[in-house]
This record gives sequence, structure tokens and C-alpha cells, in this order.
Amino acid sequence: MTTSTLPAAGTGEVAAEVADVAGRLRQLLTGLPPQDGVAVFGRVYLTVTEAVRAHLSCGDVFRTPADIARLDVLFAGRFLDALAPDQAPPSCWRPLLELRLHPGIRPLQYALAGMNAHIEHDLPLAVLDTCAALGCPPAELSGDFHRVNDVLAQVEEQVRERLLPSLEELDVSDPLLHLVSAWSIDRARDAAWASALTLWELRDRPVALSAATDALTGATGLVCRCLLTPLGDLRGRR
Repeated sequence: MTTSTLPAAGTGEVAAEVADVAGRLRQLLTGLPPQDGVAVFGRVYLTVTEAVRAHLSCGDVFRTPADIARLDVLFAGRFLDALAPDQAPPSCWRPLLELRLHPGIRPLQYALAGMNAHIEHDLPLAVLDTCAALGCPPAELSGDFHRVNDVLAQVEEQVRERLLPSLEELDVSDPLLHLVSAWSIDRARDAAWASALTLWELRDRPVALSAATDALTGATGLVCRCLLTPLGDLRGRR
């Protein structure tokens, strides 16, 4: 379980917890240089958190906003916990933390690696945390879980426009184009949901659950390290 505290109340109080998460992300960003890979992902994540909070407040997307707010708080807590200086981060976060200031890695790579670690690893575990807190199976969160995709699709488009160099600056052989086309937020969330269902079925088998969780952490970290392959500035080398 994460360090975030779950209120046992309705939408208003839990939405306030989402606002608190946004505040913690802003505080994190003020202490980091802009080129830091954690800062790059942190800005992306703050944009996502603000978008989710806006929809929670107006009630135009989610059928059970209090439940989604709980999921959002627990989800964010896993990223913030990975940054805690007094504990070792999960292996899926180590590539980003180890390479956060590498001069050959481009900002969009940091954003993709952070999203991959957070969605593929943290999200299914946060779904399990939320189900435990609410006393419900994942199926009861399914509808709103997938409605989040609409919010994320808008944010992902903004992120790509902000971090992807213009097509005039990129050569067709630039490997950054291949990385961008190889990763999809929709596929990542589909995989996260499948992982959540699998881990839920293993909840009463602790040995199998631990093995599956460890495998998920390691596999996610492997993809993150591939996404953070230093590409340098190919235009400069030409």
C-alpha cells in the first residue's frame, strides 16, 4: 500500500485528495531542473492529474467519480513513493531514475518511459489497492477505468505536440520516430487492465501473486530501459 491516505468519504473529500496530489507534483517540479527526466515526466503527470480532477469536479465523464478519485490517489502515490529517498524504488522506475540527466536522451523518451512504468506497473497494482479499499472486484471499476482513456488520449496528444520536434526537424531515419510509433497509451492501459485482472485472480495465492508481481516489475523495467536508449542529436552528427 502507498503512503497516500485514503479518506472513507464521498466525492468531495476524495477529490480534495486529488488536488493534494497535484500540489505535491507541483512542489516536486519546483525543486528539479527542467531537463531532469523525472521533471519531464512529472510535468506530463501533472497535466493528466489536472485533467482528471477537472472531470471529477464537473461530473461529466465518470459514473462513480469517488471510486475513480480513490484510484487516482493510490495510483499517484506509487509514483511519489518511488521517489522517496529512504527506500529502494521498484526496478521498473530505476531506468528513469538512473538516466534522468543523460545528455543523449530526449525529453519525449523520458515522458514515454515514465508513462510506461506508471501505467504498465503502478496502475494494475493501484487497481488492486482500490478494490481492497472499496471491497469490490475490478469488474466494478471497469467502465470508469476505460473512460479515463478518453481523458488520457487528449493529454497524450498535447504531450506529443509539446515534446516531439517538428517534422521539419526530424529525418525519417531518426530513431525517435520509431520509438514514438512503437508505444501506445491505449495498448499500455489495456495491458494494465489485463494485469490487474490476472493479479486479482491470484490474490489468495501469495506465492504466485508475488512471482507475478515481480515478473511484471521486471518486464516493465526492461521496456523502460529500451525506451531510454540514448539517441543523441542525429542532426548534430550529420
